[in-house]
Amino acid sequence: MGFFKDAAELDEYIGGVFRDGGEHPETGPKFRAANIVMRVMYADPECEVTIAFRDDYQVVAGPCDITPDITLLMRGDTADQFWRGEYNLAVGLAKGQVKAKGPVNKILKLVPLTKPLFPMYRERVAKKDAQV
Repeated sequence: MGFFKDAAELDEYIGGVFRDGGEHPETGPKFRAANIVMRVMYADPECEVTIAFRDDYQVVAGPCDITPDITLLMRGDTADQFWRGEYNLAVGLAKGQVKAKGPVNKILKLVPLTKPLFPMYRERVAKKDAQV
């Protein structure tokens, strides 16, 4: 079993950091200006999260009617490592550990915007880390 016990927990932590990012004074305006919709399909656990990086910024867990510009496929543990600042998404894409459908260059432009959120993620998972 991976770090996350189920889809609800993955959404609580990863979806939660995306939700917080939309409100963050540094990343929020940049996320909204990106004008891209990204869907992430996670495995272990199975979970789907769609993030609309646009004026009507949204983070939706589960299937939805929002059409993505890009879809990423990755394991929950890979996402956890990324948000801890321990995983290079570009390298993961190159090695095939993360799969992408759509314009990868657009998603790579978002990656630097996430760095200010790494401490927020680590703070979010600290209690869970203590239980592991």
